[in-house]
Amino acid sequence: MTEHNFEQMRKAMVASQLRTTGINDPRVIAAMGAVPRERFVPADRIAIAYADTLVPLGKGRELNSPMSLGRLLTEAAPQPADRALVIGAATGYAAAVLSQMVASVVALEEDPALAAAAKNALKGIKVKLVEGPLNQGQKAGAPYDLILIDGAVEQIPDAIIAQLAENGRLAAAMLDDGVSRISIGRRGGTGFGMAAVSDAASAILPGFDKPRGFTF
Repeated sequence: MTEHNFEQMRKAMVASQLRTTGINDPRVIAAMGAVPRERFVPADRIAIAYADTLVPLGKGRELNSPMSLGRLLTEAAPQPADRALVIGAATGYAAAVLSQMVASVVALEEDPALAAAAKNALKGIKVKLVEGPLNQGQKAGAPYDLILIDGAVEQIPDAIIAQLAENGRLAAAMLDDGVSRISIGRRGGTGFGMAAVSDAASAILPGFDKPRGFTF
């Protein structure tokens, strides 16, 4: 496929996947329309780079659909002065998009192969890529005005909540009985609360399972 093909596919993604699902924040639309998503998918999956689907990345990991990321970013309301953390960077697409809207981005990934792919795809993009356990966040760069968990999780660890600045926001897809719901949270003092916004299929991230109770 030529660069022109991908440019047309990006425009189609914006028109048919974002705007039709209520993603109308001009900055989100502009950022997702500018970042070449094809750079962030495996070569054998490039034909579905802009499809309304999760893109398999190997070892059970997936790249979130454009609609899911668009909803997360819209609810997170990134601001130009924000210091942001992306948890579950995978190949770096969400971090690249977010870098168009905020002052700085730290991208955290624990899988070495995905981190290597992200390092390559993010060349020339102002994102600091770090490797480490996703469920621990990245304390070294805290506090963050915005934490974006790019995937579905069952719970938000206290270690990650502690890395939010006062009035900081956290956006994630929360898993509840197998259903993922785009949710937004905010930290105020010692408190933190999240509210679900809408259902959206999202890539499930490892390491965020709730403890299972004992059963016979």
